[in-house]
Amino acid sequence: MLGRRHKFQTEWSSVMRCVAVFVGINHASAKINFDNNIQLSLTLAALSIGLWWLFDRSSVGLLLGVIIAALATFVTQILVSQGVFWYSKPDFFYIKSWVPCIFFSGGVTMGTIGRALATGDADAEYQGEIKEHME
Repeated sequence: MLGRRHKFQTEWSSVMRCVAVFVGINHASAKINFDNNIQLSLTLAALSIGLWWLFDRSSVGLLLGVIIAALATFVTQILVSQGVFWYSKPDFFYIKSWVPCIFFSGGVTMGTIGRALATGDADAEYQGEIKEHME
């Protein structure tokens, strides 16, 4: 099932649902109170994997999300250690432990948007080829 294309991959309504779920995950990271950050991190990790499963399901999307999460977390740690900005009560090398989950779900969301834009362009080219052949 990892290599299969998702059946709603090119529909803009699916892309907008993906964006809404990403906004919900981001909002949950700021507004939901948990007893400790481990519970919050595990919940956000499960939601992020769920986002990937619902809207992407590709091995490339999973790999892209993991790479973006790792690189963006590393850059964030560097920026925080240099004093560019800071987190109140960091718990994971200068940052909050849930930050990689947000970057992962953001990478999946941007991949979904990019795929829909690329597919839309391909569909427009295909429609243009059909018109040329009909004339």
